[in-house]
Amino acid sequence: MKEDYKKVATLENEIEARLLDSILDERNIPHLITSYYDTAYDGLYQTQKGWGHISAPDLYLKEIREIISIVREEFHYPDIE
Repeated sequence: MKEDYKKVATLENEIEARLLDSILDERNIPHLITSYYDTAYDGLYQTQKGWGHISAPDLYLKEIREIISIVREEFHYPDIE
């Protein structure tokens, strides 16, 4: 049975996305990272809406948000909306 994934947070940049991906993989937390980059618009949406977003099953939303908050605090990114 496939789990439904929900949007957890908007990601600010590729570095944040890669770092989160690495941490979540290490903890075996299922997730999807989606970039807003579109070659037709040469990344225009990324300047307006953020780099992309992370999605995960409901069971992991709180844990992922806590990890994002820690990462952003360490690197001085704005907190989750």
